[in-house]
Amino acid sequence: MTHYDLVIIGTGSGNTIVNRRFADRKVAIVERGVFGGTCLNVGCIPTKMFVHTADLAATPSISSRYGVDEELVGVRWPAVRDRIFGRIDPIAAGGSEYRHHHADNANVTVYDGTGRFTGTKELTVDGKDGTTSVLTGDQFVLATGSRPIVPSIPGLEDVGYHTSNTIMRLDELPRRLGIIGSGFVAAEFAHVFSSYGVDVTLIARSELLMRHEDTEIAERFTEIAQGKYDVRLEHDTVRATRRDDGSIALEMLSPTGVDELVVDEVLVAVGRTPNSDTMNLDATGVAVDDEGRVVVDEYQQTTVDGIYALGDVTSPHQLKHVANHEARVVKHNVLNPTDRIKSDHRFVPHAVFSAPQIAAVGVTEEEAQERGIPYVVGRQQYADIAYGWAMEDTTGFAKILADPESGQIIGCHIIGPQASSVIQPVIQAMSFGLDAYSMARDQYWIHPAMSELIENALLKLDLKAKS
Repeated sequence: MTHYDLVIIGTGSGNTIVNRRFADRKVAIVERGVFGGTCLNVGCIPTKMFVHTADLAATPSISSRYGVDEELVGVRWPAVRDRIFGRIDPIAAGGSEYRHHHADNANVTVYDGTGRFTGTKELTVDGKDGTTSVLTGDQFVLATGSRPIVPSIPGLEDVGYHTSNTIMRLDELPRRLGIIGSGFVAAEFAHVFSSYGVDVTLIARSELLMRHEDTEIAERFTEIAQGKYDVRLEHDTVRATRRDDGSIALEMLSPTGVDELVVDEVLVAVGRTPNSDTMNLDATGVAVDDEGRVVVDEYQQTTVDGIYALGDVTSPHQLKHVANHEARVVKHNVLNPTDRIKSDHRFVPHAVFSAPQIAAVGVTEEEAQERGIPYVVGRQQYADIAYGWAMEDTTGFAKILADPESGQIIGCHIIGPQASSVIQPVIQAMSFGLDAYSMARDQYWIHPAMSELIENALLKLDLKAKS
């Protein structure tokens, strides 16, 4: 049994906590999977590298509207894949090597294995090399992330399937891909593989894709997707079978009866679940909610003094920028237990790197109505700003919700080109309390930049108090 000042479980955002300020502390880091966590290895970074490549591959399909006749000669999948992971894999390996052997980490011991609590602040690590180690610690950080949910569909295990963990490392592109899911993972991979020439079918149990977005956004995205992919709404996959020719048949129940889809590969993208169940948290007294998320307070501390949690294992947002923020809070609080700071989850933005992009922050219009929050709405179409004319965009728009009395922005939702970047000034305004009228009038907006989408949406808000 070895005692540590600090034990960190998980090397995604958890790995960012330990720096030279911890040089006088004895630290253990435990990792059961690939060093670097979801974002680096199977999440946001490689997927966006694929998305950028897909954006390039998709350009010829729309170029003729500008008078430019382009042609896609081909997509060299192995080259695309290997370029991306040829960069990602060495970063993960380098991070592991740094923690294991670099002189900066002389006070850090890395355990490659699965950690499970076997007592109060006592962790038993079953190593990948077959060894077992027992660690105790004054402080713990739980940062074990999440994993893809795999629904219980008869035959799915037998035919084989992919999740976001494996789909990016396919040996070759399939001719036909069935994606079970309707959220951001499904949307991003539909864009990627469709742009590469794969016949994509999206299978959604709900009546809309991206149903967690503002309804206007979800409706517009679904409409656009139906023009790009084979979209099966209100379809529940109930069986998967392997056919004699090697293809996969998916049996689905729909409002009109039984439907069948034949594909070459299946991607399951129905959501993610926290990895809280891997740690035997009951043994150390850490509480978990009904969704499997570790319960934390505003300081990111769990129900046990000195045990903190961050990222997907505790956050309903499941976003890397949230995990990074929480890691900074946990770092401060571990170093300064008598002068702790609170996490700020007031205005958490998110983006979907699909085609088109989606970005949002704050409440949706439906949430404002359900919660009785007074609001006014300002909408602006991309088609009605100068840069929108240049892009010939006819489907994108922004909507901003604000309090009619104070002018404070309470929500923003965008679907269209560069939405993930265009939304940033709204996030800043909300975070620092800048009202919509002042934001629109008291600064320059570059003409004819894409940001005019936000300027014009702000100006269309019917505010009572205008300064």
